[in-house]
Amino acid sequence: AEFVEKRSSFLGHVRFVETEDAARNFINEMKKKHYDARHNCWCYIIRGGAVRYSDDGEPQGTAGIPVLDVLEKSQTVDVCVVVTRYFGGILLGGGGLVRAYSHGAKIALDAGEIITMSLCSEIKAECDYTLYGKITPIIAANRGKITDTQFTDKVEVYYTIVGENEEKLSSAIFEATNGKVMPQRLGEKFSAV
Repeated sequence: AEFVEKRSSFLGHVRFVETEDAARNFINEMKKKHYDARHNCWCYIIRGGAVRYSDDGEPQGTAGIPVLDVLEKSQTVDVCVVVTRYFGGILLGGGGLVRAYSHGAKIALDAGEIITMSLCSEIKAECDYTLYGKITPIIAANRGKITDTQFTDKVEVYYTIVGENEEKLSSAIFEATNGKVMPQRLGEKFSAV
């Protein structure tokens, strides 16, 4: 998303990231794309991990911290925001910069889609080909999300489900297949719901 403030163009960019490496790659991608911009100020928050920000040459505290403030107020994590400034020749002052970078981060978040994440169980259901057509609709009907399917001498269906629905779905699959398929829990991860 983009806006102009006293002839300076501000472009807000946002991307879902799960690691610091992914965040740094996005920042470098934006810096390379907007190599001729005066500033590429950024901030990222990784769930249960790193919080980093940079003013990229703007006066200290006028860019990175305002972007961080927007992310914290929106309770957004696993995200990286880069606000690019093409200088228009007019100085904005400290307060003007804070407002501009905050607005750049806000319009970037508004332009993107916020995805609700939840702790999900990762499950594997192994079956023969005749039962595959029975279990996939059950997974979908119980709000499970199929993440992978492997077809060999048998079918392995991998899916995620919000933790509290796991037992209900496993029972439904077990009953629909007359006890031939018992889903196996592999672990947990945060996933889009």
